[in-house]
Amino acid sequence: MSVVLDSSVLIAALDPGDADFPSCSALLRTPGCAVHLHALNETFSTLTGGSLKTRVRPDLAAELIRERIVGCARVIVLEVPEIVAAQGEARSRGVRGGAIYDYLHLVAARKGGAKILFTLNVPDFVAFPREGDPEIRRP
Repeated sequence: MSVVLDSSVLIAALDPGDADFPSCSALLRTPGCAVHLHALNETFSTLTGGSLKTRVRPDLAAELIRERIVGCARVIVLEVPEIVAAQGEARSRGVRGGAIYDYLHLVAARKGGAKILFTLNVPDFVAFPREGDPEIRRP
């Protein structure tokens, strides 16, 4: 089964002290696992920006992303026309402001043929999906 993980799942998968570490790290090892390219930047930002209990050095964050995410998951890249099309759908999908970043994870999951988009922030995605979109699920 093809699954896409958003950055909330990736961050938990990298932190053994996180309560969701077991389920998230298992998902990261799932065959067919993928991530949207932007999730790599969101993960780096969170790891190095101090919104966690501990701030990670940028070089260590880059190493974790390279070895534990990119080394395990397929990366889905949205092209400019796909991003612009998603922005054009924003109003009909209830997307405003920073929610575009979450919505683009769903667009990437759709592009990648995923059956499920895993996130720790399910409420952030409630308004987005339409028939045929991947299921939004918590690990």
